[in-house]
Amino acid sequence: MSELSTRDAARDGANARDAVRDGTRDSALSVAAISSERPESDDNVWTRRLVLFLRVMALLSILKGLYHWAQVTGFVGGEDEAFENQSMAWQASTIYFAVIELVAAVGLWLATPWGAVVWLTTVVSMAVIELMFPGIYGGSLIVVAIEAIMLAAYLALAWMAARERPP
Repeated sequence: MSELSTRDAARDGANARDAVRDGTRDSALSVAAISSERPESDDNVWTRRLVLFLRVMALLSILKGLYHWAQVTGFVGGEDEAFENQSMAWQASTIYFAVIELVAAVGLWLATPWGAVVWLTTVVSMAVIELMFPGIYGGSLIVVAIEAIMLAAYLALAWMAARERPP
């Protein structure tokens, strides 16, 4: 019996030493994980730029969506420019952009694929309305040029980000 209890005591002592050693290692790993210094890597520089671009476009989409809602509710414009006094096409387009811009803003801020698709839909829709239906918003080529520049910037950033992550 004494031999068995001696062996158990030795095993318990070894387990205690291992636990102390593992505890020290675990605490060292947990402190390293909490460390405020992040290793700087340029592995995903284009992806970070794409996400920054999407966040800026999200803020712009929020502003555009709120502007359209301000038109609907009458916070902007005078009596002659009231929502009720506009054509049916203008009213439908304004409500469409009031809703879709805010939905796109949420998706862009979260950097989700559906957010980019909804945002691309708004960009193309605005360009089409300005070019094909100038009677609705006035047919401004400046708006079309700005939308085209934003679209080209997105496509370039998405292309470069995709090249960073080989299949």
